Order: sequence, then C-alpha cells, then structure tokens
Amino acid sequence: MSAPDTSDVSGPPYDVITVGRVGVDLYPEQTGVGLADVRTFAKYLGGTATNVAVAAARYGLRTAVLTGVGDDPFGMYVRGALRGFGVDDALVTTVPGLQTPVVFCEIFPPDDFPLYFYRRPVAPDQCLEPALLDRAAVRAARVLWITGSALAVEPTRSTLFAALEERAGREVYFDLDWRPGFWADPAEAPELYARALRYATVAVGNREEAQVAVGTGDPDRAAELLLDRGVRLAVIKQGPDGVLARTAAESVSFPPVPVEVVNGLGAGDAFGGALCAGLLAGRPLSRVISTANAAGALVASRHACADAMPTLSEVEELLARQARRAAPAAIDAETKRSPV
Repeated sequence: MSAPDTSDVSGPPYDVITVGRVGVDLYPEQTGVGLADVRTFAKYLGGTATNVAVAAARYGLRTAVLTGVGDDPFGMYVRGALRGFGVDDALVTTVPGLQTPVVFCEIFPPDDFPLYFYRRPVAPDQCLEPALLDRAAVRAARVLWITGSALAVEPTRSTLFAALEERAGREVYFDLDWRPGFWADPAEAPELYARALRYATVAVGNREEAQVAVGTGDPDRAAELLLDRGVRLAVIKQGPDGVLARTAAESVSFPPVPVEVVNGLGAGDAFGGALCAGLLAGRPLSRVISTANAAGALVASRHACADAMPTLSEVEELLARQARRAAPAAIDAETKRSPV
C-alpha cells in the first residue's frame, strides 16, 4: 500500500478532516425507473465523508479527507475532483490491487432513493493502516469528522481509533452513518459506536442511526442519551419531521425547508458541512441548525451529492425566500385573530 502523499501538506492546520468513504457516484439521468431500465448515468464525486469535506470547503474552510482509492482511473478522477472542489487530497491513500468504489442509485422522488454499493470484496477506504496515519495533521485540525461506517472493518477501524487518541480534549464530530451492509456482524456496532462516542463532542444522526448508537430512535430520548454519553451537542435528523438539536442548556428544532425533491441523497452531508462551518464560526445554535437544514434542502433539490453542495450565499438566499413566503401567512393569521 502506498502512503498518503503528505509532502505537499503545508500552510495552516486544516479546519476539518473527515474520515470515511470516497467513491464515484453514477446516478441515473432517468427518474422513476429501476436500474435495469436506466439508459444513461451522470458521474459525480461521492462518499459521505468526502461529501462533508466538499460541503465544508464551500464555506471557505480548509478541509481534507482521510480515505483510500484504488490505483485506477477512477482513483485519479477522485483526486482531481477533490482538488477541484478545494479539498486537499494529501491524506488520501492509494491501495494497489483494489478498485475505487462506484455507487449506483435509483431515483424515485420524493423519498425513495435506493443505493447499490460496489465495494466488494473490500474497498480501499476500508484498508487504512494506523502506521500511515498523519498524526500531526489529525492533532492540529480544528475538527475531526468521523463516520460510523468507518468502524465496520479493520484496519480502518483501528486507524480511526488511533486518530481519536490524538484528539484528546479536541473537537470530534461523530456522524453516526449506519450502513448495515458494510458490517460482517452488525451486532458489533453498538459497542463500537459507544467506544467512539467517548471521544465525541458532537453527534449527528437520524433515528435509525440513533437506535444503533444509544438504543432508541425517539428523537428527544436519543438526544438526551447522547448528551449523557458526553457530547455537548446532539443532532437528530428526522426526515419529513425536520431536525432536533440539543445541548445541556438549549433545544432547537426546525421543520424541513420545502423544496421540490430531485434526489434526497447527500442532503445529510450538506447538513454536516454547514454544521461544521456554523459551529467553527461560533454562531448561535439556532442559526447553525437553520442554515444546515436549508443546505440539506438545497442538495435534495439537485441531482448530485458532492457536486451539488451549496455556498453560503445560496443557503442564505433560500432562507430569505422562505422568510418572505412565511411573512404573508403570519400576517394573515394575525389578522384573523384580531377583533373586528
């Protein structure tokens, strides 16, 4: 296995290092049909950790992804795409003999987007070795963003925990990212999630992922249990029911931002990138979550994942449009309540 090329790592520490999947998304250009009937596909950069790194870079953060690719043309594509999006590829390992993963999906708006992962027998991002870990970069980063799927297989699991050992007292954001098909024995996951949570300062997941991490998918109870595990911020995404975020002193929730859904994949990763940007900027929790919520909506209204990540100006424009639409309704409701 070739080590990551850290010879070009220079400048200030990274704002965000993400750890986990990378690949090539091949998304159908025909919607409402199964893969057997799809005629053409669009090619994009993908993988949840990669998407978050791209999303965070859209807000001007210096980001890198700790992952692996094959020594193949798609590996070259991934590296070029990362650099094109402003994400450093210096922490990407090339694994000889393995192929860069590809992912297909089916698109059945508004809420059905099956994924098909081509990662067998093993994907390069599952082969990260502790000996090749750039510990100095991991220690210096403002945030380490880890993913639950990176816990599924050795040696990446051990590499992830080695990275966490370097983060004592520093920010670790844990994307619970549950992919049961990646695990030889999914029953191992709760214990490993619990171990990773000991290092986490922020935890983000949906109801199913919270069930794996803390044994319940109830948003309020899950947030409470995550706080009990030691995180300072717990975020539970609830799909059509919106999002809940809680700290020891504050609780905020938002409904979904209404958009015409094109492809819901990647919305959570857009949320993650905006969450990193907002928290690192020290913004109020309500603003952080509303912005992240809108970022997710924007990506859901687009075809791609990484390629579709919005800028702050796009997110703010969506929020402004939403506020303008809400204002007449609020005035009308107040008028109806007023005495004649």
